[in-house]
Amino acid sequence: MSGTNTTMSRAEILGNIRTGLNRNQDDSQRQQAVTNRLAAKADNLIPSRAQLPFAEQVALFKAMTDEALAELIELDSLDQVPQACADWLSSQGIRQLISASNSELTTMDWSPLEQQQITRTERVAQAGDIASLTSSFAGIAETGTIMLHSGSQSPTTLNFLPDNHLIILHRSTIVGVYEEAWKKTREKYGNSMPRTVNMITGPSRSADIEQKLQMGAHGPKNLVILLIND
Repeated sequence: MSGTNTTMSRAEILGNIRTGLNRNQDDSQRQQAVTNRLAAKADNLIPSRAQLPFAEQVALFKAMTDEALAELIELDSLDQVPQACADWLSSQGIRQLISASNSELTTMDWSPLEQQQITRTERVAQAGDIASLTSSFAGIAETGTIMLHSGSQSPTTLNFLPDNHLIILHRSTIVGVYEEAWKKTREKYGNSMPRTVNMITGPSRSADIEQKLQMGAHGPKNLVILLIND
């Protein structure tokens, strides 16, 4: 069948579909309705269990992260992050930390790592790296999920290649549901969205093989959340 005949046939098929749906060639009203709906960014049906006062949302987030087998370390301030990292890495016998390079991290006093002979390097993660440290954008109480945005100072490889992922999460950024996290993203970026948005709920796992749970199947074996109670 020639290319022309194929095109004609396709046009006829689509024409028959339009006729069956009672749609004429002028789709401007329908297209405008779709445009209006996308622009409105209306919420979908939101589960009631996450529509809570903020303190209860934080409590739900903690409960869900525990259920997802993530480790939660609560800190009073951001200044305590280097010591917390040093203590956790030392307890695991890890002597190297691959870190994002955003200003939140670069302005910290990392001497606690040096005192325990732990090297911190700011770069993309590579195969064989053991531990990484990143900041985060939001915590979602509904499922104990953390939202992370990619960027030049926080490459996505840090979220998935190392076996251990340490994430800084500010208590003030916890929201109830996914819709609220996306609203915060739109408020910050407008139409210039980050190239990658990752949703992480606990360490990576899979039970695809013989229904036996395997940790670290597609990413980190351990997820450590450093919750800053700001």
